[in-house]
Amino acid sequence: MNAEVRYWLARDPDPKTRAELQALIDASNQEELSRRFSARLKFGTAGLRGLVGAGPGMMNRLVIQETSAGLGDYLLRTVPNTAKRGILVAYDGRLDSQEFARDAACVFAALGIITYLTPDVAATPLAAFGVLELGTAAGVVVTASHNPPEYNGYKVYWENGAQIIPPRDDDIAAAIDLAAARDIPWIDFDEAKARGKIVLLGTAFYRHYIDAIGANPLYAADDNNRSISIAYTAMHGVGAEIAETLLQEAGFESLYSVASQREPDGNFPTVKFPNPEEPGAMDEVVALAQTQEATLACANDPDADRLAVAVRTESGDYQMLTGDMLGVLLADYLLEKDRDFVPIVCTTLVSSSMLESIARTAAADYYTTLTGFKWLANVALAHEDQSHRFLFAYEEALGYAVGPQVRDKDGLSACLAVAQMTEALAREGKTVLEQLESLYRRYGIYLTGQRSIAFLSGTRSIGDLLRQAPPEQIGGVPVVMVDDLSNGTRQHLDGKQEPLDFPLSDVLIYRLENKSRVIVRPSGTEPKVKCYYEVVEPISDDEDFTGAMQRAESALTKLIGAHQTAIKPLLDGV
Repeated sequence: MNAEVRYWLARDPDPKTRAELQALIDASNQEELSRRFSARLKFGTAGLRGLVGAGPGMMNRLVIQETSAGLGDYLLRTVPNTAKRGILVAYDGRLDSQEFARDAACVFAALGIITYLTPDVAATPLAAFGVLELGTAAGVVVTASHNPPEYNGYKVYWENGAQIIPPRDDDIAAAIDLAAARDIPWIDFDEAKARGKIVLLGTAFYRHYIDAIGANPLYAADDNNRSISIAYTAMHGVGAEIAETLLQEAGFESLYSVASQREPDGNFPTVKFPNPEEPGAMDEVVALAQTQEATLACANDPDADRLAVAVRTESGDYQMLTGDMLGVLLADYLLEKDRDFVPIVCTTLVSSSMLESIARTAAADYYTTLTGFKWLANVALAHEDQSHRFLFAYEEALGYAVGPQVRDKDGLSACLAVAQMTEALAREGKTVLEQLESLYRRYGIYLTGQRSIAFLSGTRSIGDLLRQAPPEQIGGVPVVMVDDLSNGTRQHLDGKQEPLDFPLSDVLIYRLENKSRVIVRPSGTEPKVKCYYEVVEPISDDEDFTGAMQRAESALTKLIGAHQTAIKPLLDGV
């Protein structure tokens, strides 16, 4: 360990993290040194994400340089014409992001790869867009999305504009390990610019994204005045300028932005946790909406790839829409538009299954994927052809993709789509909540929930433990099918078995007789089990909606309670 620490200290280019590491050495803090040096920060399908600090187990300049050296080597070996096609590098507004991005650019340039660097902070969706716009071999964006300020990350897009999927992540991780044992290729930033190896993109790059979204018929504007008003916050992130431009150019002039959260600030001073899903994160935008009596209160997360929406109610309060609610609303709205192709719509297996019913009614192609937009984008791409084209995808964690311009979740274009949907409903004399009720009456009330159960870290496989005691019923309702993604099979109650078209994953799905569903997924990074729940409650045409919703909410509460009570004893002593 001591030799490894000394080797790291000698290579670390950052005086700040060198001093941090030296202080740990001087204090003989072996526990903390072991934590930072016992393993490298794992590179996976989402790239890297972790706390900023010294050592290979954290995010810092040397980790960025080693990662970029490994990724660059891998690209040169596997993607034709990588050096000439180049790589895009973007970064968000976190405290270290610009420096990390420049380090990555210098390494790629030293490897002979032309590197296109954004001239300023950029939303993560623009990185995915830029890979396709520039035709690069790959793209990198330095961001930790909605994590607290102590974090940063390194996200990779492949030449198809989508996030990487297995086994590419393992291959890149192996290349990073090799690069970490060698001298880091390096060229000075100004020298690389002078030699044309680093190309600073102009502000026109941002304009190209805005124009591409505006040119998509899904966002086609008309000459009618806009009647709705919108309160918006960038949550100290990078979304404000583009989100506001998209909305204003589409005619939404009654737009109010939270001034205290509009500019990028990596300290996130007005929110405890810069994730719009967290309690209290949207307090300021909702307060602004109330002051202005706005129709919508919208929030992007700090890298603007997610969108949260609250809608004004008849009483003047604001109701948050879940990711599933907004997902099915957008899907129904988009599927009603004229088109000359068969639309492809997708969602993840932990999101509401209501989208499948909507897609079938609209004669759309529907696909379910594993959790994560990397799967949604790549599955959609695999099924596209001349007559079948991607239209919409969403995941319950506030991620939405509208149209093919960005092959990842995009909170900026989604904000525009929500505004246009709301305006279209207003012209029909309807509100968003009235439209949601209409969908529930048409398809049934689909409600979802999530719980996590922590346990003591041990050596036993939680997935295997759950498979040894499969439930025959949950909350008194028989289990009629069990999907086991670890072996890719669906087991029916009558003993019939059929294969599933999913990559293998440690996920169990229990399907109940009343169409309810329970999904159990052991976390891959923490000692806890994640549980996802869905109930489907029928509602008659003449039934009171409030009462039906209460019945559905009661059914969801009962399902969650019954399953949690049953599963927790299995985790005792694990």
